Amino acid sequence: MANPNIVGVTSIHAGNASWNLSASVTTTLLTVSADVIVKINTILCANVDGTNAALLDLYIDGVGTTVTGVTGTSLATVIYLAKTVNVPADDMLVVLDKPIYLMENDILKGGTVSTGDLDLFISYEVINDAP
Repeated sequence: MANPNIVGVTSIHAGNASWNLSASVTTTLLTVSADVIVKINTILCANVDGTNAALLDLYIDGVGTTVTGVTGTSLATVIYLAKTVNVPADDMLVVLDKPIYLMENDILKGGTVSTGDLDLFISYEVINDAP
């Protein structure tokens, strides 16, 4: 797997994505393609249920890869950004407010056990170094 060079990029495209999360906590939300990295700027989760709290799971599958110039030992391949985090009724959770990078082939997955209660919003940039 290549490590995209963010100095020699050919394009940077901003984007937003949103989901009303399903009852599967393993739903694939984003998959990063080859030759790109995705800079996640913000992740927000709103509970749209006016009565009941809901639990959020959100994780990256594929993190165990390293980048050029860095060696890691016993790297995890799955890392949680939120694990059964309680989002109160009619409230919002800031899951991430500092940038992180998803490398190529990383997969962002998540969900809730309360179908329809949680809306997830992500602001991101797709950084491409393909010619």
